[in-house]
Amino acid sequence: MNVYLPIAEISVNIVTILALGGGVGLLSGIYGVGGGFLITPLLIFLGVPSPVAVATGANQIVASSVSGVLAHWRRGNVDLVMGAVLLVGGIIGSTVGVWLFAWLRSLGQIDLIIKLSYVVFLGIVGTLMMVESVSALIKSKRSGGNSASSRKHNRLHHLPLKMRFRKSKLYISALLPLGIGFLVGILSAIMGVGGGFIMVPAMIYLLGMPTAVVIGTSLFQIIFVAANATFLQALLNQTVDVVLALLLLVGGVIGAQIGTRIGAKLKAEQLRGLLAAMVLAVCGKILIDLMVPPDLIYSLDILNK
Repeated sequence: MNVYLPIAEISVNIVTILALGGGVGLLSGIYGVGGGFLITPLLIFLGVPSPVAVATGANQIVASSVSGVLAHWRRGNVDLVMGAVLLVGGIIGSTVGVWLFAWLRSLGQIDLIIKLSYVVFLGIVGTLMMVESVSALIKSKRSGGNSASSRKHNRLHHLPLKMRFRKSKLYISALLPLGIGFLVGILSAIMGVGGGFIMVPAMIYLLGMPTAVVIGTSLFQIIFVAANATFLQALLNQTVDVVLALLLLVGGVIGAQIGTRIGAKLKAEQLRGLLAAMVLAVCGKILIDLMVPPDLIYSLDILNK
């Protein structure tokens, strides 16, 4: 059951793409991430050109995030005020990122930049999350399972323009979530990610938000940032494959609903540990692909011209 993708200019198996969308949607519901850090590399592994994988992956993130955030909304785990501040930074960042994407593509270096970005960011974030989650699990066992999370304030919390975020029980500078949103917006455009793999750890460790609220709020912000990135990618770079996007969307919506129910049954330390393991696994696969010599040393990539 193959279908031809007009923008990617390849044929793919429908069942494989639906399963891929469903799997990423599942992770979106469990961890509060858009899933782009997985779906973009996996599409590239299936032979989809990097520019198309980035732009179309961002489109699928919107669907799975909407499905996931609705489930978290019903549980009251979405901080709208925090999400709005993150969103302002994210919209600005994703707009800048799409222009940067177009410039790098015109230089013919976008494929290398995408893969190197994944290796660097996934490697750093995955390692930090794994170390922290293992440490938290050890402390939890020693304390008999009572691992109360102590919120540590750092110098960043003393920046000006403070706001009160009642749902997250925080009183911190609005510059922090604005900066995090801006960075995630740029990553969303260049790497085809929702940025949850950066945003979730940043919201937990930099902002000090409760893990339960982080997941729903992260998904809320990702919806609009990924939608903005998808629109601009289609308008400026014409790299969104509608057929591929629709297949991923169907699987993603179903998977996100299932993932939300699973995530509610897992402990915060377990969630962070499993997410860190997946982040490092994807990072390792991309790094190996960069280091192994290709079968064809010379090739013509029309999409990068």
